[in-house]
Amino acid sequence: MHTIDTVSRDPGRHRVLTGDRPTGPLHLGHYFGTLQNRVRLQSLGVELLLVVPDYQVLTDRDVADRPAEHAENLVLDYLAAGVDPDRAVVFTHSAVPALNQLLLPFLSLVSVAELGRNPTVKDEIAHSRRSGVSGLMFTYPVHQAADILFCKADLVPVGQDQLPHLELTRTIARRFNERYGTRVFPEPEALLSAAPLLLGTDGDKMSKSRGNAIPLGATADETARLLRGAKTDTDRHITYDPDRRPEVSSLVLLAALCQDRAPEEVAEEIGHGGAARLKQTVTEAVNEHFRPLRARRAELAGDRGHLRRILRDGNERANAIADTTLAEVRAVMGMV
Repeated sequence: MHTIDTVSRDPGRHRVLTGDRPTGPLHLGHYFGTLQNRVRLQSLGVELLLVVPDYQVLTDRDVADRPAEHAENLVLDYLAAGVDPDRAVVFTHSAVPALNQLLLPFLSLVSVAELGRNPTVKDEIAHSRRSGVSGLMFTYPVHQAADILFCKADLVPVGQDQLPHLELTRTIARRFNERYGTRVFPEPEALLSAAPLLLGTDGDKMSKSRGNAIPLGATADETARLLRGAKTDTDRHITYDPDRRPEVSSLVLLAALCQDRAPEEVAEEIGHGGAARLKQTVTEAVNEHFRPLRARRAELAGDRGHLRRILRDGNERANAIADTTLAEVRAVMGMV
């Protein structure tokens, strides 16, 4: 396992693959959980690939809702956060046919039981609110393995809870290499980050699909309105105690992240000011911290053609990588 600190010792030898499903706008949890670290990795000189896995949206719904629009908006959020498209490859899953061809040989390397035990699949099924799930749902972790392995990424940013999923990708790489007697794929390692867990306004995990998030592109007034409705508790004295007071502590942490301060210091400063003072502090901190990002985002949003050109260029670069990998795979499988 690696951290950003260990990667910084030799950043040029690493290739990182990560991405976000195009199901809606990115929010503050994404920014502090992943976007900041992507920009840091890019600044260090790590080769960065960002996939927009539009096909994977179909795993938990019949029809992908406005996938092209959502893909462009993801690019918009990436650029506003500081991702440099000249140094990172930003591409859509569906635009890289050779990547998706890897799904078939990879599926032959795992059992149905292994797919059913995968935490990602189990969690998605639990939250799908459906009486049955599609066959594509069970291929979800293998599709993600193809995303990672097509470019031979050696590092994948994950949280501690996502380690079991990455292990399936490592298993697929290892089994392929063993079956065909040559090392085609690296076994990618986890790039762990101490990503802060920010709760949504309802006290549950901040999520695009649960309607409890504050989008990166929210205006100052929208941010204030959303935070006014955030769940707290009845104790007027504000403290930072994530175990006993998760909702209050998440708001304190959000202000602390925006101000680059310790959450305990923020809580002590608010003291007996209660929930009203807490929400005011958080609102001011968020709006001040994200003011430059939101200004960049608004400017970039005026040129949708620029966003499409970035995706077209990224798709071309990703296709070149995928074609090379698929040719190598077909050769070792004896299919040339």
